[in-house]
Amino acid sequence: MNKIIAFAGSNSKTSINKQLATYAANLIGDVEVEILDLNDFELPLYSVDSEIEKGVPDNAKRFLEHIKSTNGIVLSLAEHNGAYTSVFKNLMDWTSRLGGKLWNDKPMLVMSTSPGGRGGATVLEIANGYFKYMGGNVISTYSLPLFNSNFSNGEIVNKELDSLLKKSIEIFKKSL
Repeated sequence: MNKIIAFAGSNSKTSINKQLATYAANLIGDVEVEILDLNDFELPLYSVDSEIEKGVPDNAKRFLEHIKSTNGIVLSLAEHNGAYTSVFKNLMDWTSRLGGKLWNDKPMLVMSTSPGGRGGATVLEIANGYFKYMGGNVISTYSLPLFNSNFSNGEIVNKELDSLLKKSIEIFKKSL
């Protein structure tokens, strides 16, 4: 059986992106799903000096092992000021020091959501342009606008938006 990991590019304990990633991962079916929490991979702020003095932290190595051990990745990115959250960018900075190709060419469903009408579309565009340089194999993308209106009780309540997510999932699932 294929195994996928799902997580949010956020360390918020009430992350709406984690809710979306969990929902999407559980729709895939016929896979083992592991939900990761970036709070379990706390890292110091990346700096070359810190890397030279102390090496790459064990939590970065542990995170990369999760990536390597999976058949696919479901990731929902939170958007802060039009870009990745600092915790997610820091995680990428540290793990990229372990061979450069963080995503290991694993198939990825990359998503975003926000309370606003663009649904984190800017960070999704950044990821689509950048992940390929880090071994990203983005198979499908999805953006959920107006999270608080379109997501309730653990699911997307807007039928049209839910149908679009399910189409993205089907595309992703074929790559596993």
